[in-house]
Amino acid sequence: MAHESASSGPDRRIGRSRVADQIVDDLRERILSGELPNGARLPAERELAEQYGVSGATIREAVRVLATIGLVDVRHGAGSFVTAEPDTMIGMSIASVVRLEGVGAREVLGLLGALNRHAAQEAARHATDEEIASLRAAAEKLAVINDIDRATEDLRAFMRRMSEISHNALLVPLCRLLADVQVELAVELSGGRMAEWRRVAGGLHEHRIALVEAVESRSPERAAEAVDTHSAHASRLILSTPQAKKVQAADPGYTRLLAGMFTARLAG
Repeated sequence: MAHESASSGPDRRIGRSRVADQIVDDLRERILSGELPNGARLPAERELAEQYGVSGATIREAVRVLATIGLVDVRHGAGSFVTAEPDTMIGMSIASVVRLEGVGAREVLGLLGALNRHAAQEAARHATDEEIASLRAAAEKLAVINDIDRATEDLRAFMRRMSEISHNALLVPLCRLLADVQVELAVELSGGRMAEWRRVAGGLHEHRIALVEAVESRSPERAAEAVDTHSAHASRLILSTPQAKKVQAADPGYTRLLAGMFTARLAG
């Protein structure tokens, strides 16, 4: 399906100081307000230059900034397209903090635990019976683990489902990104060995079921306690593998490994 360029719109000439920054601010507002919707092709460089009364070089600089923050995808030969997806925008921000501040595995896992705690409480309050049943079905798929790839997808689906049934639009992309990274970290630190993967992913099965039962009880307090237990046990298992000790020797906080995982997810 072809993407259509947004209309040229009114004359948007602005002052010459900090021109590129002002153009970035204006285009970002147009994107976030929906005037330039996700998937739309930005007007051509010449058209934008005429709108804002600036040179093509200034427009290229502004577009590069928008691409860096995940709002635009520049496709050489095709144009620049709006990519205003919550996962991308949140992912870019978190990945930047991980790299700039040297955030480690325990911090990432701890943040996911806190977010999942809130998601489970919200699910206990607001999820429908059918949604909670789908969470149980996702958990029960992990009762027996015979294939790492299949189990990885099932684990990712279970963790994503928890946030989805919370009915909180902000929690969903946050939890989804961090949960995916946690699963990838677990796979990486298992060294691709079935015995380790069963110990880590399989060792959490009773905690996943307890979490589902807590949500089924409609008790936010029970749900919070179940997530706390699950998260603490998951962190211990993931970071106690033989491969984890080897990785930690070269990368004490797992920061480089995590940064690579975040970058890979955004690139994908």
